[in-house]
Amino acid sequence: MAKESPIDANSVAADFVDFLNASPTAFHAVAEAKNRLKSAGFEQISEREDWMLQVGKKYFFTRNHSTIVAFAIGKKYVAGNGIYIVGAHTDSPCLKLKPASKVSKGGYLEVGVQTYGGGLWHTWFDRDLTVAGRMILKEVKDGSTSYSHRLVRIEEPIMRVPTLAIHLDRGVNDGFKPNTQTHLNPVLATSVKAELDKVIAEIGQLETGPGTKAKNLNERANSENQKHHTLLLKHLATYAGCQSDDICDFELQACDTQPSIIAGAMKEFIFSGRLDNLCMSFCSLKALIDATSSESSLEDETGVRMVALFDHEEVGSNSAQGAGSPVMLDALSRITNSFSTNEKIIEKTIQRSFLVSADMAHALHPNYMDKHEENHQPKMHGGLVIKHNANQRYATNAVTSFIFKEIALKHNLPVQDFVVRNDMPCGSTIGPILASGVGIRTVDVGAPQLSMHSIREMCAVDDVRYSYEHFKAFFQEFSHLDHKIAVDA
Repeated sequence: MAKESPIDANSVAADFVDFLNASPTAFHAVAEAKNRLKSAGFEQISEREDWMLQVGKKYFFTRNHSTIVAFAIGKKYVAGNGIYIVGAHTDSPCLKLKPASKVSKGGYLEVGVQTYGGGLWHTWFDRDLTVAGRMILKEVKDGSTSYSHRLVRIEEPIMRVPTLAIHLDRGVNDGFKPNTQTHLNPVLATSVKAELDKVIAEIGQLETGPGTKAKNLNERANSENQKHHTLLLKHLATYAGCQSDDICDFELQACDTQPSIIAGAMKEFIFSGRLDNLCMSFCSLKALIDATSSESSLEDETGVRMVALFDHEEVGSNSAQGAGSPVMLDALSRITNSFSTNEKIIEKTIQRSFLVSADMAHALHPNYMDKHEENHQPKMHGGLVIKHNANQRYATNAVTSFIFKEIALKHNLPVQDFVVRNDMPCGSTIGPILASGVGIRTVDVGAPQLSMHSIREMCAVDDVRYSYEHFKAFFQEFSHLDHKIAVDA
C-alpha cells in the first residue's frame, strides 16, 4: 500500500462544517450523505427491490430518508466473510412541531412544540430560530394526483423562545427550570400583524378575478379548521415552491439559524449544534468514501466495509428506522444471501463481523472537573474515546478495545478511555442494542466534546481529523488484523 500524504486537520474540519450547515435535521443529513455517496460512485439500491450485488462495487440504501446504510464489497469477498461496520446516528435533541402546532395566546401567534430527546432546553431560549424538515406534497398533473416527499428549510429566523425578564422572576438565577409544556413555545408573530398580512393577501387575491375569489373564499372557510398557522404554512410553501393547500403533512423541527463555525482564539474548536452525533456520522461516512475511492482500494479486501447511520437514537432507537429495528440484520442478511443460497451462512457472517459504535463522548469540563472519574478524563485533542461500562451500558470488552487500540497504535493515532463515576448514571448508545440484537462484536467509541445536548456544542478540530483517520484505518486494516486474534478457537 502506497504511503498516504498527511491529512490537514483544518481541511477535514472545514468539510465537516459544510456537512453540518447542510444538515439541520436527520432528513437533511441523509440527503447530504446521499449526495456525497453518489459523487463517490456509490449506487443507490432499494429495500423494496431485489438486490443484484457484485464484488468490488459500492452501494447504499435509505429507510424513511432518516437512516442510511452504505457499503463497499471487497473484490475477494465470499459469502460468510465478515462485515466491518461503523455505526452512528443522524438525530439530535430538538424541539419538534406538534401535529397541531397552532397556538394563540395574549395577542401572539406561537408554534406548539414537543421535546425530542434529552435536550438542555434552557439553551433554546433567546435563540434566532427557524424550521426545517420534510413535507408530503400533493401534485396534480394531467388530472392525476400523486404525493411527493420534499425537504424544506426556511433560511431566515422566523421565531424565538423569549425568556422572562428578571424583574418578573427575581429567583431565576437560583435555578432556571422552564416548564417544557408552557414555556417552550416559540413566538412566530403578533396576532395584529398576522391578521393585517392576511387581509392584504386576500385583497390582492380578490382583485385578480372571480375565479380566484371563489377559491379564496373556500380557502378562508377551510382555514378555520387549520392545525397550523396560515403564516407558517405560507412561509413553508414559499420555500418549497408550492401552494399552502398542497401541503398534506409534515415533520418539522425548530432549528438554530446560527451557522456552524471553526472558532476559538487558536481556531481549534468547532462551535455548532448537532455535533452529537453528526460528527461521528460525518467522520465515518468520509472514512468509508476515502477508504474505497481508488481502483485498488478493494483489491485485497475479503470482507464488506459498511457505515450505518440510524435515526431515533436519542429516544431509544425503537422505531422502524432505529438501531433497534431489523435494518442492520436485514442488510447483513441480504448482502450475504446475494452470494449464497445457504440461509445458515449469515450466522457465520455475524461472528466474523465487527461494529464500531461511534457516538460522541464527554470531554473533561474545566469548570466541573469533579464530574469525571479521576483516572478517566478524556481531553480535547486526545483522539477517540473508548467507552467502558461493567454493566453493559457500553458494549466494549477487552477484545474489542484491544482491536481498536491496535489500529490506533499502528497509525500513530491517540486514543483515550472513559468510565463514568460509580455515583453517576451512565448513558448508552446503539452499541449494546446492536450487540445484543444482532450478536456482533462491538466497541463503543466517540470523539470528546463539551456542552452535549445543548443547542450549541463544541469539539476540537484535531479530534475530527483523528476520528476520520481512525475509522479509515479500521476499514483498511481490520480484515488483516482479525485473522491474528483467537478467542473462541
